[in-house]
Amino acid sequence: MRVLQLITSTRSFFEQQVEALEANGVDCTVVAVPGEYSPDSPRTVGDYLRYYPEVLAEGLDSYDLVHANYGLTVPFALAQPTRPLVLTLWGTDVMGEYGWLRRMSRYGARVADETVLPSRAMASHLGENYTYLPFGVDTGRFRPIDRDEARERIGWETDERIALFPYEKSRNEKDYPRARAVVEAADADVTLRTVSNVPYEEMPYYMNASDALLVTSRRESGPMVVKEAAACGLPVVSTDVGFVRDEFGDAPGVVVGTTSDELASGLDDVVAEADALVDRERRRSVSPDVSVDRMGERLASLYECVAQGAA
Repeated sequence: MRVLQLITSTRSFFEQQVEALEANGVDCTVVAVPGEYSPDSPRTVGDYLRYYPEVLAEGLDSYDLVHANYGLTVPFALAQPTRPLVLTLWGTDVMGEYGWLRRMSRYGARVADETVLPSRAMASHLGENYTYLPFGVDTGRFRPIDRDEARERIGWETDERIALFPYEKSRNEKDYPRARAVVEAADADVTLRTVSNVPYEEMPYYMNASDALLVTSRRESGPMVVKEAAACGLPVVSTDVGFVRDEFGDAPGVVVGTTSDELASGLDDVVAEADALVDRERRRSVSPDVSVDRMGERLASLYECVAQGAA
């Protein structure tokens, strides 16, 4: 099977998705929107105008289906009426602040042959039928590692208590000011560290070098970092966003709070256990259903069903 993958810009979970699909015999061609992207410097209208002919130049008749990843790719996927369409929404496209993007994403979900959501938390924003298929976690990469070993690798002091804020401070929806306030309100002596723009393969070391993952987001479809932290056995303190409460609310070392006081109290609780590193393996609470391999199998099967239904 040959599939044309349309994306705005690549993400680590998307790259894992492609690798898993190809391991299941799916030949993927990825076409991304031209130009460089960063949260502070989004792509221009000109970049998207150049994208359209690049998609058409792929000779769509040679593909079995088109997979649009993220709502912004919907117009370009719909420019070809001959191939069946699978749409995966990533979260901010259907839950974010831009009304035009939410409308575009919902329209894409109505006309796609199959719509995939990686989180059930997105369903209330969609209003259409969907297939739940969570992004996979590479449990071979995200695994428990000795904390001192991890700190030595990334150059952190070994005697600090560290809460990890895994996003850029400038992203408003991640609410860094609240993370800082939570750490300041905690009784424990905790240092708040942020991490962004580091190689993805280094993230397990940052997680294992920390004593807690602190998520203070206002909204999330996931977040994936919670699954990755769970695979590392890293305790998590999080606002009640995305799938956190449903999937991890009862797991050891996971605290879900709605107020800053609850988050600060939860941070105190998990940091108090920081020396019990043997517990990291015990807290490695990730279901096999969210492995990268399982995701690839399920998505390849979905492709087959869509292609057969369109034949």
